[in-house]
Amino acid sequence: MEKRRVLITGLGTINPLGHNTADTWKAVRAGQCGIAPITHYDASAQKVHLAAEVKDWDPTCVLDKKEARHMSRYIQLAVATAKETLADSGLDMERTDPTRCGVIISSGVGGIALTESEQTKCLEKGFDRANPYYIPVSIANMGAGYVAIHAGFQGMCTCPVTACAGGSNAVGDAFRYIRDGYAEVMLCGGSEAAITPLSMGGFTTMRALHVGDDPQRASIPFDAQRSGFVMGEGAAVLMLEEYEHAMARGAKVYAEVVGYGVTCDAYHITAPAPDGAGGARAMAQALADAGDVKPEQVGYINAHGTSTPLNDKGETTAIKTVFGAHAYKLAVSSTKSMTGHMLGAAGAIEALVCALALKEGYLPATINYQQPDPDCDLDYIPNQGREAQVEYALSNSLGFGGHNACLLFKRWEG
Repeated sequence: MEKRRVLITGLGTINPLGHNTADTWKAVRAGQCGIAPITHYDASAQKVHLAAEVKDWDPTCVLDKKEARHMSRYIQLAVATAKETLADSGLDMERTDPTRCGVIISSGVGGIALTESEQTKCLEKGFDRANPYYIPVSIANMGAGYVAIHAGFQGMCTCPVTACAGGSNAVGDAFRYIRDGYAEVMLCGGSEAAITPLSMGGFTTMRALHVGDDPQRASIPFDAQRSGFVMGEGAAVLMLEEYEHAMARGAKVYAEVVGYGVTCDAYHITAPAPDGAGGARAMAQALADAGDVKPEQVGYINAHGTSTPLNDKGETTAIKTVFGAHAYKLAVSSTKSMTGHMLGAAGAIEALVCALALKEGYLPATINYQQPDPDCDLDYIPNQGREAQVEYALSNSLGFGGHNACLLFKRWEG
């Protein structure tokens, strides 16, 4: 059976750079940094004082006040973002079969803030006094469930929980689901709200987070002075749509999804394989999945680029393994330098950035890059983005547990 084509026909996001796609893209082009001192709680007694928070966002501007009160923050972000995506797509549900529309929304830790607050309360008042909404709004799949309810989508609804690879798994799995004939429309992406005392403390004690207080030298992927990632929060949701379905309704198109690669390092629970072999296999799979796209046809990679010593070195090695001499001609950047690391939403916001980069002919920078690292010697688009038309863009996500996911996008010329 011939594989069906899959297009991106809607975008939505709330993240440290903006409350919608237009503001986010404007900030990306300007090279803005979304990192600042933590305001969600008093972090003075902890080592980490910086994060990339969603700033000055009132969920009741988008969601019903009563309903929003019974949602955890990651669900609020997911639903509000999906509403933007639906509106942006122009999809008319009165003319669409809801059983052929599905949802795949990732989250790494779900409603961890509510878990922390309920634990504290129940230790004082007894565990039979727990909030009756606690379980249904803290579990990681409920972001997807709420989005499906709001959208009226009755097809497959699921949630990949694959740490930092989850957002890319959501997009890739939705791509395959449409391509293989199971649906015409999918809302996919990720949502995360993990800037909490326990979450930050856990990442701090495992020495994953940057502990300095200068936002301009905090998330610095591929820089020799990198020392850990910066926690980010937010959501991004893409609408994927089967080609004929999109054309029949005259949908606008951002880009085409053409390839998806998924592997596991099977090496360590947190550390990536030193040679980047798993990531390299995922990239190679994505190229092959697209019908043997040649490495030299890829013009841009949105790297996982977490700003940790091991990831950035291993990912650079993986890119060289797959692309050979062309690796030095590629433009590679990490937008985590702007957004921080949004965990289960990271791959989703980076997929959104890739789609806009292809559509707008602009490749975003790795901001705040100062000190070159001999182990990271590619073109990381330092500090200033550039105008460039590329045919294919690749997005990498490499998560704890050895999860690797890679997405390949093609510029739309329809």
